[in-house]
Amino acid sequence: MSDLNTMNEQHAHARQWVRALKGFSVNFTAYVLVNFGLFVIDLVTPGGPWFFWPLLGWGIGIAAHAFSVFVSTGVEESWEERKITELMKRTDAEAEPIRATSLFR
Repeated sequence: MSDLNTMNEQHAHARQWVRALKGFSVNFTAYVLVNFGLFVIDLVTPGGPWFFWPLLGWGIGIAAHAFSVFVSTGVEESWEERKITELMKRTDAEAEPIRATSLFR
């Protein structure tokens, strides 16, 4: 039974990762296509270059999305595991229920 629970957890984790990766891929593809279109429009219209402003603004969002998908996932999970272990040890030692106010000590 424990192996089945572990497999289900692994499957759920893999599904969550694939969804996050798919979301980033769609966002990045739209970023590239739209900004290429803006670059072309900027080339054929008079005036100074302006295409880099949306490129920069949306690029900050892309960087944040990439960080959340590729970097913070491991950091977040390791923090969660450490916090769970800490709370379990504290509960065992103090033999008292965990209260919401005691979670952030």
